[in-house]
Amino acid sequence: MPMEPIEPVHSTGILLLIAAAAVAVLLLLIMRLKLHAFPALVLVSIATAIAAGIPLADVPAAIAFGFNSTLGSVALLVGFGVMLGRLLETTGGAQVLADTLIARFGERRAPIALGVAALLFGFPIFFDAGLVVFLPIILTVARRFGGSVLLYALPAAGGFAAMHALVPPHPGPVAAGVSLEGDIGVILLVGVPTAVVAWYVGVMLVSRFLAARFVVDVPTTLFGDIDEGTDKPERPVPSFGLVLLLLLLPMLLISLNTVLSTLIEAGTIEGSGPVDFLRLLGNTPVALLLTLLAALALLHRHTGSLAETSGVLDRALGPICSVILITGAGGMFGGVLRVSGIGTALTESLGDLGLPIIVQAFLIATALRVAQGSATVALTTTAGLIAAPVAAEGFGDVQIALIVMAIAAGATVLSHVNDSGFWLVSRFFGMDEKTTLRTWTVMETTLGLSAFALACAGWVVVTAVS
Repeated sequence: MPMEPIEPVHSTGILLLIAAAAVAVLLLLIMRLKLHAFPALVLVSIATAIAAGIPLADVPAAIAFGFNSTLGSVALLVGFGVMLGRLLETTGGAQVLADTLIARFGERRAPIALGVAALLFGFPIFFDAGLVVFLPIILTVARRFGGSVLLYALPAAGGFAAMHALVPPHPGPVAAGVSLEGDIGVILLVGVPTAVVAWYVGVMLVSRFLAARFVVDVPTTLFGDIDEGTDKPERPVPSFGLVLLLLLLPMLLISLNTVLSTLIEAGTIEGSGPVDFLRLLGNTPVALLLTLLAALALLHRHTGSLAETSGVLDRALGPICSVILITGAGGMFGGVLRVSGIGTALTESLGDLGLPIIVQAFLIATALRVAQGSATVALTTTAGLIAAPVAAEGFGDVQIALIVMAIAAGATVLSHVNDSGFWLVSRFFGMDEKTTLRTWTVMETTLGLSAFALACAGWVVVTAVS
């Protein structure tokens, strides 16, 4: 059940000090004392809840709130996605797709090819689902060419992140647009070029620098070593078309759900039994489950007996326990910061600075992002906080779309230890927390700043001509 923020028992300054101290202690425990991230996150979450004034009787519910909601969205996605990825990897399907991409684009363009593919696939699919489905492709390409896995991982992960934050039909920009009474179609038209340009400047160019500076070996935790003989019997490999079909299937199902949901919200169609059934098929965990079943059926001659395939899937699930628990604990920490009222106190303190509305939107979203971790929560909350002044100004649809871009930019920057996405990237690509802060956090920040710069440039032009 969702929890409302408590009535703060401390001043804004004290709450901000508590939040800063919590992050500092967490980093000290993990990076300096080498305590495992899972117990460290749980311990700091409990201590933060108590220090922020959450009643002791409510502390268990407060820590369970963020943990349960994060696991509810992540565990099924990671589980089904890694099983599908393991099938593609062990049958040679991931290698087939990687070879085709490389043949079409060449070795030097492999990172940008992965990033462009992520932008395309990221249009209908959420960040975490897209990343887990693409993971075997990223790792296969990285294994093929060697060097730092970041050269291939960051462009793809950044592509999914850009689309998730900036482009409808993803929930954050849609909810923000609705709160500000903007036109979702205009937000889409503004969001797509903003996402693409911000990705190229803030992700693609930056990833080359980061990959040269931080050499991260290709991880073997999730899919094992590339020459793992027991998982790679001599059988024919699947065709490129079959592999592409299996990657497109969840995207198509999720897109169907998105389109139907949008039409229902717009009043174009009404919910009914057949419509609800089609939406169920496009629910992200259900779509991934159906894709996994399709893979089992279509790849059976490439995988061997069902007993052999079950063994492959069983070995795929073992390594992800740590990923899921740590990601859930990251959501727990963010949930405690949310329930404690720290985010609300911070945004209220920024609301009366007299800054231009587009700058104010960016700063409030940034403060919320840093305080509680979730980009979607930062987007929706910021839009609600500035809805009244935006309505009072009577802005046009393009200006509202640019404000949504500024909010999304602020909700993207400074991903850190209270963001479940931070832990997914850290564990998927085999990085420790310090390296993740120096790479993923930097890249997310440059992505957000690039999007904000584009929104401000558009704001100046629109304001000048209006």
